[in-house]
This record gives sequence, structure tokens and C-alpha cells, in this order.
Amino acid sequence: MTLALLRPVDHDESQYVAAAILTAQGLLPYKDFAYLQTPLQPYLFAPIAALGGTWTWPALRITNALLGAATIAAVHHAARIGGASTRAATFAAALFATSDILLFSIGTARNDAFPAACLALALPAIVRTARDQASRRDAILIGALLAAAATAKISYALPALTYGIWTLFRADRRPWWTLLGTLPFVALTTALLIQAPEGFLFGVISFPGQAPTEWYQAHPWKLSNTAKIIDILKFLALGPALLAIVATAGKRDRWHRILDLLILAGLIAALAPVPTWRQYLLPMLPALFVRLALVWHAHPPGKAMRIAAVAFACAGLAPTVEAVASGRIPMLDAMRDAAVVREILDREHVTGPVATLSPQFLPGRAIDPRFATGPFYFRSTALLNADQERQLRLVSHARIALLGQPPVILTGGEGAWSSGDDRIDAALATYAIREGYRAVPVPDTRFTLYVARHASPRSAPHNSP
Repeated sequence: MTLALLRPVDHDESQYVAAAILTAQGLLPYKDFAYLQTPLQPYLFAPIAALGGTWTWPALRITNALLGAATIAAVHHAARIGGASTRAATFAAALFATSDILLFSIGTARNDAFPAACLALALPAIVRTARDQASRRDAILIGALLAAAATAKISYALPALTYGIWTLFRADRRPWWTLLGTLPFVALTTALLIQAPEGFLFGVISFPGQAPTEWYQAHPWKLSNTAKIIDILKFLALGPALLAIVATAGKRDRWHRILDLLILAGLIAALAPVPTWRQYLLPMLPALFVRLALVWHAHPPGKAMRIAAVAFACAGLAPTVEAVASGRIPMLDAMRDAAVVREILDREHVTGPVATLSPQFLPGRAIDPRFATGPFYFRSTALLNADQERQLRLVSHARIALLGQPPVILTGGEGAWSSGDDRIDAALATYAIREGYRAVPVPDTRFTLYVARHASPRSAPHNSP
């Protein structure tokens, strides 16, 4: 939780904070605002946004940190159920906790921690099922948790599907009871698909498949297979994940096969998007470190392997140490900036929705639903035409004229300091200036408010000379 508050701001958080806030206000994903993932997380996190108020953003970070702790604990528990000693299970879980892939994913208000926790919490029951006959309770629990993971992030659909196919090969794995556990989440997804099919298909399928390729066209190297391989190896080496792959290769009992299948499914899910980022590799890690505990219980690591494990653990901690080494508390700084923005909005008597690429700075104020995706759709150029943008309540910088005249525009939250690109924030600022908005600096922050100029009222007619 401390690291989550110390980690710098990341613009990836914008759409997830905005989605939780808008859902808490009664808006529906895909229908009332665009959401670029499968739909479960906004519904689960909406109560946190409703209770958190202006502190929604750090509350979501703390929630993800707690989910990360649950993920680590579940890996330890699954290893113990699988037969690993307490020492081996604790060592593997501790190494898992030092992986940069995990630490980044659970240290920000993204949508990585919840599905990873669901997958990890399913592992104890999966291990029991693989070693013995499955109980109905375990089968339903596994189905529910894996379906919840896939309904929160689509990359977890492949591990879920892999487990489902594995259960079909033996009746004692209770595939139909596993399917029963998935039904509530299938029903939620189907209901939202029926209610807003165009928005759902664009957010879940089209945008993730097309937008990164469009954005990185100016950097074709990032889209190459060579870059993908280098990135995968780099992210796995920032922590003990690469070591775990080497240590577990070729050493297994027969029932370990399902863990291997889940690891492979997680790796394929990480390879599918272009480009690959570190958080994409998280689905493969829980099963991998359970396997590591089981292997090291059966074949205890020698001195050289233990030294290598410590070295890789230090490498995994290094990016987090670097990120939090500034001596500041970025979340407190961000909340101070948000408080000043609210103060200026009150001073300017602005009550309408705010158009901004950084909606995570606006808990407690109305967010323009067209900017619920933060910078991620706005920076696109040709994914949708004008009519589709109107229908899906989106605005791109290529058709910024469709923005109209929102009461206020906020810029300054998108830049290198937030892993973003200040050029697209500049496009929003340029539009505001061109449309005659009045610039209002937000003191001691990076932000600028652009307030719409209201036409002066005409003089009332009168009869006095």
C-alpha cells in the first residue's frame, strides 16, 4: 500500500478511475460512455468511487495493492496444497512479490490487480482438482473466479478457456459445474453486449486490436517481432520470472500439466497484443511461481541458484525503487493538484462537465463522458468516422471540431511526467484558444483551465430618456 502511494502518476490510470466514477453516478459502460476493456471492474469498483469521493484515485490504488497481497497469499496457499513445504512455498511467493511485472500492476489504479487476484485465488482449487477428484464447490468456485478474471480483462479469457477445455477430458473434473460458476459473468457480459453492441464490440475487440498499431506507426520498430522478443525477455528478467521458467523446465509430476497449460496460455495472451508491455505478462506468473515452489520442494535449489534468485529479485525491485526514490509522495501531490483545480472551478462558478484527457484528477466534479477513455481514444485518427464517434460518445483529435463548446476544458495532465504525450494535450489547448475560451492558470500546478466565454446579455429596452 505504501508503494502504491509512492509510485508516480501513470496516464494509464485515467480511464479506470473515470469508469469507476461514471458507473458510480449511474452511467452504463459502452452505452453512456466508452470503456476499452471487458466490463466487470467498473461495477465492482463503483462503490469504492461512491464512498471515496474526492479520494477515489488513491482508494483505487490501495484496493489494487490489497488485491496484490491476496494474489501473493493465494500463490503460497496453492503451493502448500500442491505438496510444497512451507519453506519452498514462502520462498516462491516472496520471489513472486519482487517481480516488477506484479509490482507495477498492483501499484497503479489499472485493471490488472483484480483479474490476477481472481486467477490466483482459483489456483488452490485448481491444484486440488488436478491432484484429486474435483468437488462441486471447487468446480463452481473455479468457474466463477476464472470468468470474473476474463470479465475484468480480456487477456485472462485464454487461461480461463484453457482450464475449461482441460476439464472436458475427464468427467471427474466436473466441467458442467465449472460452467455453472461462469454463468453470472456470462450473463453480465451478454446483457451489456445486447444493450450497446457497437460500443461493446469497439471497446472490447476493435480498439485493443487496432489502436496500438495506429499509434505506433511512427515507431515501427516497436511493432516488430524482434522488439516483442526483447521486451518479453526484459520484463521477465526484471524479477525472478525468467529464472523460474528456467528452474521449472522439464521437472514435473503428471498433475502439474494444468499449471504448465495455464503458464503457456498466459504467455500467449501476453504475446497477442502489439506492442507487449510488462503488465501483459501477469496472467502467466501465479501458476509459474506455484510450479517453482513444487519443483524446489522436490529438488531444493543449490547455492548458485539461490544466489541467482536473490540477484533477480533485486533486479525486480530496482524499477520500483527508482520510481519511488524522489522523496515525494506522488499521490498526495496529485490530490493537492486536484484540490486546487476544484477550487478554481468553484471560483469560476463552473458546474458543468469538464473535458480533459486526465479525468483521474477530477473526482468530485462532473467528467465529460466523451473523455472517459482519457487520452487513449482522443489520440487516434481513423478508428471511427464522425457518425460513429457521435454514436459512441467519443472525440478524437482528428475530429476535434465535434467537441462543440463544453463549459470548461482542462489541460496539463498528459505529458512525459505521466508516461503520456503532451502533444495531444496541446491539441486540446489549441482548440480551446481557437474557440475563444478564457485561459485560467491553476497556480502551482501543470494545469490550465479554459473557461467558455458566455455572450454578454443585451441591454433591456426601457422608456427613460
